[in-house]
Amino acid sequence: MKETDLHFFIDSTLNYFDEVTDEKAVTGIPYIKSDEPVVLDYTGIIGISGKRKGSIYITASAEMLKQMGKVILHTDDLTDDDIKDLIGEIANTISGNVRTAYGSDFMISVPVVVEGHARDISMPEDLQSFVIPITWNNFQSFLVVCLE
Repeated sequence: MKETDLHFFIDSTLNYFDEVTDEKAVTGIPYIKSDEPVVLDYTGIIGISGKRKGSIYITASAEMLKQMGKVILHTDDLTDDDIKDLIGEIANTISGNVRTAYGSDFMISVPVVVEGHARDISMPEDLQSFVIPITWNNFQSFLVVCLE
């Protein structure tokens, strides 16, 4: 994976937060994922196939997703299913926006949502995974990109 690949994901992520919440997000310095888990309360995972293979996931705290839900849906009454839908939609939108840069051979799966942070999400072992820290409205989340 090249540095320009990471920029597609960073730009797509920043655009998502700006357009959907009208509040800018800031990314930290990307780093190579170690053996330590990078998983928070909710995680939306997208598999990538076609000419490029791999996966991405975004992981966030319940508090962040509740705050985003308030901003987007204009309600304080969010269910657990609403929060799961939100993290899946974030992952799907970011991947879909990156797909426009790579073209139709960049195929993305339906999002898989994982609740809880007791274990790591497995990524292809033969590829490096890059972690992009994201801060929105004083909440930290992470986008993890693993792409050949």
